[in-house]
Amino acid sequence: MTAFVRVVDSNGFSAAAPGLGLTPSAVSKLVTRLEARLGVRLLQRTTRALHLTQDGEAYYAAARRIVAEIETLEGGLAREAGAPHGLLRVTTSQAFSTHQLAPIVPGFLTRYPAIQLELVPTDRVVDMIGEGIDVAIRIGQLPDSSFMARRIGADKRIVCAAPSYLARRGTPAHPDELARHDCIVNPERAYLNRWGFRLEGAIREIEVTGRCRVAEGEMQMRLALQGAGIVRLTRLTVADAIRRGELVRLLNPFDAEEPVAIHAVYPHRRHLAPKVPAFVNFLIETFSPPPWEI
Repeated sequence: MTAFVRVVDSNGFSAAAPGLGLTPSAVSKLVTRLEARLGVRLLQRTTRALHLTQDGEAYYAAARRIVAEIETLEGGLAREAGAPHGLLRVTTSQAFSTHQLAPIVPGFLTRYPAIQLELVPTDRVVDMIGEGIDVAIRIGQLPDSSFMARRIGADKRIVCAAPSYLARRGTPAHPDELARHDCIVNPERAYLNRWGFRLEGAIREIEVTGRCRVAEGEMQMRLALQGAGIVRLTRLTVADAIRRGELVRLLNPFDAEEPVAIHAVYPHRRHLAPKVPAFVNFLIETFSPPPWEI
């Protein structure tokens, strides 16, 4: 029944499979077995879409309520037992997963030995319900929704370069000097190559250029570490490298970037499974203050 409800909610066997911890073929077999037991067809399957039959619509309306009641019951019992447990699926950006989340995961798993954690690093906006995600860590303005959100910090982009590059090409003392430097630029998003600075009381954008063009932020940082040029990346990506002296922050007196909020987002339910608030509270505790703020 749960498999059937998830398939309808996510509009496909493949989309429902990750949240159920099964393969798409296994999910399909479960729904087929359910139809065989009921003696009716619930879904009309085509190569491109799924459609509920008339019997399927009636069954889905009742099944969804039943599944929700079971989840509420189990969540309430688990909360009373006081032991967060089960599979927790978390998604966030590639940069946040690599530089901020991965280092704290062992501590979380040690504190909550009954939780299994699945990380889904991606830079696309995930359909949390459809893909069975429990918590999403999102950077920037949140769309209006029925989801709960708790702030865990803020981030902004800063300009930096490796000591080897600065020794070879010199250190820019003013944003206008960037015209004489190699900057690592993004060939796919031109707006990221217009760097804003506060000059004479106003914010002015300077369009930077360079011989090295790459769209992916992690690769930009790796190139900067090797002395390929000056880069502008988020603090959460470069903070550790700056602390270790592998990168040097530049043009700080002219900084005009406004921080954007980082939130932990999760579905609003009457009875949340204890694993969700356990993880969100752990994030807030661990990131107070945020280690990327330099």
